[in-house]
Amino acid sequence: MLLRCVPRVLPGLLILLTACLLALLPGCATTEPSAGPSRSDGPATVRVSELPAEARRTLDLIDAGGPFPYAKDGAVFGNFEGLLPQHERGYYREYTVPTPGSHDRGARRIVTGQGGEIYYTDDHYDSFRAVRE
Repeated sequence: MLLRCVPRVLPGLLILLTACLLALLPGCATTEPSAGPSRSDGPATVRVSELPAEARRTLDLIDAGGPFPYAKDGAVFGNFEGLLPQHERGYYREYTVPTPGSHDRGARRIVTGQGGEIYYTDDHYDSFRAVRE
């Protein structure tokens, strides 16, 4: 019985062994480098000057303490996606970045932390970029 399954198992074992050996050799990586940062790397960054004009206006409103155009501006951001560094509930606040042509709040937000950190998302919390000067 063992001899009958060898022809079926051997090709798979050879492929696995080859892949393992190639992964160990320098310069023979079989995977492409990651296109973006992983959760452990932290979010990518964006300069304030690179943000859309609406996001820069929202930052000005945050600095001035309002008034904000949307009732939910300044609400607690729960970080349920886990993409931002973990802190106690209430640490983060979210603000709407208006989207031209959108009939609702759109997908763009600024999220601020109590430590002064600022994050921008243009895909409704699927990804974040840390805002820097």
